[in-house]
Amino acid sequence: MREQAVFHLEEHGQTERSQWVLDSPNPPPLWKKLFSSVKETILPHGNKFCFSSKRKTSHGQAISCLQNLFPIISWLRDYKASKFKDDLLAGLTLASLSIPQSIGYATLAKVAPEYGLYTSVIPPLIYALMGSSREIAIGPVAVVSMLLSSLVPKVEDPVANPHAYRNLVFTVTFFTGIFQTAFGVFRLGFLVDFLSHAALVGFMAGAAVIIGLQQLKGLLGISHFTSKTDAVSVLASVYKSLHHQIASGEKWNPMNFVLGCSFLIFILITRFIGRRNRKFFWLPAVSPLLSVILSTLIVYLSRADKHGVNIIKHVKGGLNPSSLHQLQLHGPHVGQAAKIGLICAVIALTEAIAVGRSFASIKGYHLDGNKEMLSMGFMNIAGSLTSCYVATGSFSRTAVNFSAGCQTAVSNIVMAVTVFLSLELLTRLLYYTPVAILASIILSALPGLIDLSEACYIWKVDKLDFLACIGAFLGVLFATVEIGLLVAVIISFAKILIQSIRPGIEVLGRVPRTEAFCDVTQYPMAISTPGIIVIRISSGSLCFANANFVRERILKWVSQDEDDLKETTKGRVQAVILDMTNLMNVDTSGILALEELHKRLLSRGVELAMVNPRWLVIHKLKLAHFVDKIGKEWVFLTVGEAVDACLAAKIARA
Repeated sequence: MREQAVFHLEEHGQTERSQWVLDSPNPPPLWKKLFSSVKETILPHGNKFCFSSKRKTSHGQAISCLQNLFPIISWLRDYKASKFKDDLLAGLTLASLSIPQSIGYATLAKVAPEYGLYTSVIPPLIYALMGSSREIAIGPVAVVSMLLSSLVPKVEDPVANPHAYRNLVFTVTFFTGIFQTAFGVFRLGFLVDFLSHAALVGFMAGAAVIIGLQQLKGLLGISHFTSKTDAVSVLASVYKSLHHQIASGEKWNPMNFVLGCSFLIFILITRFIGRRNRKFFWLPAVSPLLSVILSTLIVYLSRADKHGVNIIKHVKGGLNPSSLHQLQLHGPHVGQAAKIGLICAVIALTEAIAVGRSFASIKGYHLDGNKEMLSMGFMNIAGSLTSCYVATGSFSRTAVNFSAGCQTAVSNIVMAVTVFLSLELLTRLLYYTPVAILASIILSALPGLIDLSEACYIWKVDKLDFLACIGAFLGVLFATVEIGLLVAVIISFAKILIQSIRPGIEVLGRVPRTEAFCDVTQYPMAISTPGIIVIRISSGSLCFANANFVRERILKWVSQDEDDLKETTKGRVQAVILDMTNLMNVDTSGILALEELHKRLLSRGVELAMVNPRWLVIHKLKLAHFVDKIGKEWVFLTVGEAVDACLAAKIARA
């Protein structure tokens, strides 16, 4: 009697736990998920703060919301003079690097030099108000500048119509900001992840090589150069230009090359000294500015511009002019501007978030990716209205900012103010700056974009990831930027597709002296229960891509067509248990496959049981009446309970 009471108690507990699975609440509808994501992005901690009248006054609610949108409000209260001293030094050091780099990257983007300086004023100020990273340095970067110079000229010619080209760049920047803001508001950061880490490594390396080859124009003093970006076209253009000069009897002036290479060597030496001795961390930061000053003096005093040295000439000074009326939102090129803006948005966000998170991990704080997207979006929208092109986080300048001891985003404010003062006071002095120096400054920043050790690591760990890496590299190098990105994304998608079409389907057994059920292939000591197959579907979704494969695989095992299973099941299969713990979603194709599987199993006299179907899965299975078809008594919370129930049914039949 006592044993019967214990048995009935256990059976009641098992039934109760199965009912927990069946009675789980319905998942929220799609519109509610979207609203929730927007609310979490804009309002701090959802309902807890902004919608709780009991806890806070309306004034307190407004402050909480503002603190979430503008993190500067939170940390500015505790800001001390000692922190400002560190940020001032870091900001000035950052400005000394940012000024020459901004001019160089503007020429790379095929816009006037002042637009690079404008991009180092407004976007950093907006980011300092809205961004959550303390170290990231905002401004123009090489890769995005190269993207613009390779994609926008296909729509507008920067030589034939420079004003239309500039206006289109502003429009692209506006769309970049719109897309980045949308990614942040609707929590669509996963779209950025379509460009995998491996693909980004290859893309960056390919872009660095292309950028380096394009600098041969300034370094060699070539006037006629190709608008194409692939390596073959660039090298052919260099050869044709030099050959044309020799054939036409023109004497090639080596002064551009000598000047550029001399200061490139100088910058690289200072970088080597800065890395070897941390006391001289400031040296590689100021060396580009020193190069600009010294080379400008050399050209001015020697009148080298009269002897073939190319100079940048006029740089417009003053505060950023408004570019609101220059945006082409109703012209024929809106669609193309939006497409380029989307590409720039993804690349800029990927680089910025990677840079921000790497330095945040060093400092031991968390960087919210969605807030970063929101702040990047707002700063690029504001930038597009104030004569700036696409800005993002720069790895080289962030490293300098970090080494200089920055404490908060105030270093970005100091840098922006310094660049603004330079625009007001010093632009006339840049008239004689040689173009070759800008080329050498850009070249000096490129080694940081090529990560050979990471490529070797990717090859060692995952060959398919390396295929995406090398595909992006070769696509950018020998075709176009779009093809390089497309190849990388296609390979990454193909990898996901292969894993989805043929998911892992594991036969489980009980590990001795435990209640755990594990893969019998990974754990050979795991014991399978005679007449019962426990199967785990190692896929996030049972969908149209893999449903038929899963069904046929299970039916093959039931038919004992595989020799390995004959040994594990030790006889005719009487029950199949599906462990659905890893299954996050199921579509109509998946449900149809389960129904077909159930029919085929019933025709063989085999029962089908389900274990721990997740929230969305059990909801859909109940809507499709699949739970009613197999019987509610065949839904369990744990594999152990399902095995015990199948054994009890087996004994009852006997």
